[in-house]
Amino acid sequence: MTRKHVLDGVKVIDFSHYVAGPHCTRLMAEAGADVIKIEALHGDSSRHLPVMKNDRSGYYIQHNRGKRCLGLDLRTQEAQDICHSLIKDADVVIENFTPGVMAKYNMDWAALSKVNPDLVMCSISCLGQEGPLARFPGFDYIGQAYSGVMGMTGQADGPPALSGMAFGDISTGAHAYGAIVSALFHKANGGGGQYLDMSLLDCLFSYHEMNVQVYDASGGALVPKRSGHQHSFVAPLGLFKCGDRYLIIVAIGPQWVNLCKLLGKEEWIDDPRFADPVIRNENRDEISEAIEGWLATIGDPDKAVKILVEDNHVPAAPVLDVPEVMEHPHMVQRGIVQTIDDPKFGKVKIPASPMRFSEFPEPLNLQASGIGEHNAQILMDQLGYSAEKVAELTGAGVIGSKDT
Repeated sequence: MTRKHVLDGVKVIDFSHYVAGPHCTRLMAEAGADVIKIEALHGDSSRHLPVMKNDRSGYYIQHNRGKRCLGLDLRTQEAQDICHSLIKDADVVIENFTPGVMAKYNMDWAALSKVNPDLVMCSISCLGQEGPLARFPGFDYIGQAYSGVMGMTGQADGPPALSGMAFGDISTGAHAYGAIVSALFHKANGGGGQYLDMSLLDCLFSYHEMNVQVYDASGGALVPKRSGHQHSFVAPLGLFKCGDRYLIIVAIGPQWVNLCKLLGKEEWIDDPRFADPVIRNENRDEISEAIEGWLATIGDPDKAVKILVEDNHVPAAPVLDVPEVMEHPHMVQRGIVQTIDDPKFGKVKIPASPMRFSEFPEPLNLQASGIGEHNAQILMDQLGYSAEKVAELTGAGVIGSKDT
């Protein structure tokens, strides 16, 4: 039997909304898993986020493609019973409510592990399932603030800055995907089910690739702080203006020698003031002045990048805006932009999955569902409900649908 993708046969019940959880289940759907999205009758709030066309949200399409949707009122016992029946035969349950909400619906780990002892359940939250902050509501930027990531963003003498994107949500969804697949591997080798507590706070804090150990190992002498266009601890690593564009230049390894020669500063190669990236950081103003002076003589950012990267093997790149990224020949060849043709919304471009599998080179043709679009299919095919029973549940408001 031909497998459609790497997670073909994995059954996922998805209680998530907005971004972090839906991104995780999107990755699973794109990898071939059968994902059933349990959605409130009023719908995931992201269904109302821009851009809207024909009462359809491009935002929702991006994060929920490839999932079948079951519209339920989880406040009812009948809806909870439906979920329990589906979960008996599921491999994975994912949710990203505020901690405590799933317990209200008899859908927490304590309840579901009795329904299915082999279940892998993943709870994604902003601040985690335990601790003084756990039950506070949170979004991506809340996690960025508590993790110290936001405190490292912005000009040195200015306020912290918003990043302009939900990288905490997206990366936590990806971390959750990795944890779930690892847990499934553990189960496949006889380990049984387990519960996963994934938080934006934990994932974002792990982004401090050097800040935490630098502060601790220095006994507090080195305190990570916002540094604007230049890196806090090593040089040269920063943004430099060339013509009408900023370039990022990083020469902290062997490329330092190449940069010195390019700048006409060969004497720096053996100068103790520039012996390593950390010592160079103490003299970064002199280095920055030389780089800026050289860039001023070039004037053209494209020419400067060619000289730096192609001719002298110094890592550098132009800072692109979103349309430039989408149209760049390299990105086009790699297919990082994917066009989705939604029946109601029409064509819309979204970021393609970053995961590439040699055995499955072509992406699956996936669509985003309307609220409760698959109610009858799921209840009749998987649970054996009759058409009359489905109609009865619809009339009672236990299940519902909406073409949006």
